[in-house]
Amino acid sequence: MKKSVFLFLLIVFSATTINAQLSIEDVIHGGKTFYNYYPRALNVAFKGDANQLVIQRNDSVFVQALKSNAEFLAFDLKWLNDVLENGNHNKLSRMPRLKWETATRFSFAGTEGFFTIDESTAQVEKFVNRDTNGANFDLNNDKKTVAYTIGNDLYIKQGNGESVFVAGNEGDDIVFGHTVHRNEFGIDKGTFWSPDGSYLAFYREDNSMVSDYPLVNVAERVARVENIKYPMAGMDSHQVKVGVYNLSSKETIYLKTGDPKDRYFTNVCWTPDNKYILIAELNRGQDHMELKKYDAVSGEYISTLFEEKDERWTEPQHPALFIPGKKSDFIWQSQRDGFNHLYIYTSNGHLEKQLTSGNWEVTKVLGFDKTNKNIFIESTKEEALERHVYKVSLSSGKMTRVTNEPGVHRTKISKDGRYALTTFSSLHVPSKTNLNDTRGRKIRTLQVVENPYEGIEIGKVEMVKLKTKDGQFDLNARVVLPVDFDASKKYPVIVYVYGGPHSQMVQNRWLGGARGWQLYMAQKGYIAFTLDNRGTSYRGKDFTQAIHRQIGQPEVEDQMQGIEYLKSLPYVDTDRIGVHGWSYGGFMTISMMTQHPDVFKVGAAGGPVIDWKYYEIMYGERYMDTPEENPEGYKQANLNMRVNDLEGRLLVIHGAIDPVVVWQHSLTFARECVKNRVQIDYFAYPRHEHNVRGKDRIHLMEKVTQYFDDFL
Repeated sequence: MKKSVFLFLLIVFSATTINAQLSIEDVIHGGKTFYNYYPRALNVAFKGDANQLVIQRNDSVFVQALKSNAEFLAFDLKWLNDVLENGNHNKLSRMPRLKWETATRFSFAGTEGFFTIDESTAQVEKFVNRDTNGANFDLNNDKKTVAYTIGNDLYIKQGNGESVFVAGNEGDDIVFGHTVHRNEFGIDKGTFWSPDGSYLAFYREDNSMVSDYPLVNVAERVARVENIKYPMAGMDSHQVKVGVYNLSSKETIYLKTGDPKDRYFTNVCWTPDNKYILIAELNRGQDHMELKKYDAVSGEYISTLFEEKDERWTEPQHPALFIPGKKSDFIWQSQRDGFNHLYIYTSNGHLEKQLTSGNWEVTKVLGFDKTNKNIFIESTKEEALERHVYKVSLSSGKMTRVTNEPGVHRTKISKDGRYALTTFSSLHVPSKTNLNDTRGRKIRTLQVVENPYEGIEIGKVEMVKLKTKDGQFDLNARVVLPVDFDASKKYPVIVYVYGGPHSQMVQNRWLGGARGWQLYMAQKGYIAFTLDNRGTSYRGKDFTQAIHRQIGQPEVEDQMQGIEYLKSLPYVDTDRIGVHGWSYGGFMTISMMTQHPDVFKVGAAGGPVIDWKYYEIMYGERYMDTPEENPEGYKQANLNMRVNDLEGRLLVIHGAIDPVVVWQHSLTFARECVKNRVQIDYFAYPRHEHNVRGKDRIHLMEKVTQYFDDFL
């Protein structure tokens, strides 16, 4: 059986006997049949605090014992709707996402509120109403309370009671309870419940000092300006405070964070005793972080627990994680030794130990076991291309590998810490779900997803390791060869590039992480190539920070190492090399074409950053400092200065209401091209933001595809 499966995969990957083809609709999310070709992992979880598995298939929920393949129907959507109707609640059109709190009790969000149901008794409780106008819902299950926003204002609702106004009504420029600092520094929410639910901390963002930036709504009879607040590098930034609302007294205080006001307040968290709030405070220059402690009742500053400095930048991404039952000891994540690792601190900021170390990174913390003696982490310890899960002893630091098979693993740990559900993929494995124990032993395989491209022509995928020009770092790359590849022929190449921080395009996962469009282009006779250059993530601080103050230089140098590799291949047509990327990848596309005009014949740049002084403060100043501090770096990266270096055929695409890389970027580039009589092709997507989504994305990728077909 194993041999026949291997032969089947070999046939599929070689694509020598199969005639069916993908369409552009198939490989784009808006396509009618795209999901037929997307590996679907088993929707499985642990059933609360019971050592059982719960599996959701369509509108039915099944239960399995851990060591048995037999599964039993627990209930279906009809049963759930009957329970809701008996409680005079609205029916559901589909099965919601269920969160199992105990072996029989689960909760979920419905259109009218948040519910819990006891499966054994069929008792339903709508424990919080849901305001239909609300957003940013932040639920506190224990207190049966939800915080949420309506517009710029913050509210809470307890049980089935009326909404309670918390903060707001301070004008259009003052925003409460939303994310701040443009979602940098790991910020993904604007409200923070105390552990006992008696207090709510929240962000207050003052944008009054930030310039309005005009976006134009052309869907109106007379086009109308819709301003956003967009703080550009070197200009005034918004100012943030942290408020604390007392649910009992209904009073709000603000933490006395003092001056300077022009800094970042990140990684907000509460101490387990509900008395204090910890905030990672980062200066505007982003090279000095202080973890500060405040009294949650008075707002008074208590102490600075510790500081971190870096000559390039420091970027706190995670709040303190308190160890249950350890007298307020907490875990802090930091890259201070060159790689992201875990450190254990006491509540007064004393460093007890560095828990993990080595030339690899902790990429995710999954939680503690029931004894609170071990923590589970996801990491790059085996290989930067992979993700594996380890159990780490808090006392000794001993690491036990939980996942076994090579690849990228996503893992859930049982409440008692004894079992792990891990779904992974690798180059030749679309998706596989195993049940392991947390000593690393596989109990059984729950699901193997068969090749979703069965009967479809796809090119062979190869993984490549190259070196930076100075030989200091490895560079990971991926090649997709054309369907019906013949090494005696010459093929055009399309380099798909992103290249920016917080990214990793090449991994040991299904087809190396190749996107559907790259498979589609390989089907049309192109070689598709992608390389992760310096500046991308999960390879250590020196690898990522090589771009500091010189964006567009190390990245392009590394991409050219990939080009040299391609040129060494006898089947690459070196006169037909193209490049395509979006956002940072759009910047890279034009950078590569203008720095090496003799190499790239065709390029398609989407949503490109053109001049970094037009980009936002938090991201731009981290990597480039301000335009005043680094004029040469900004000049060197300014693509408007390079229009006369362009020789190949270039298509520039932009969403006309892009709030991330504002339209001004590509418009100024087009203007410079006109002034210098440099010809480019240009296309704008009206009413689209930074990415062209939905059914219009098919139009976008048809345009990009046709451009390469016509000119490459």
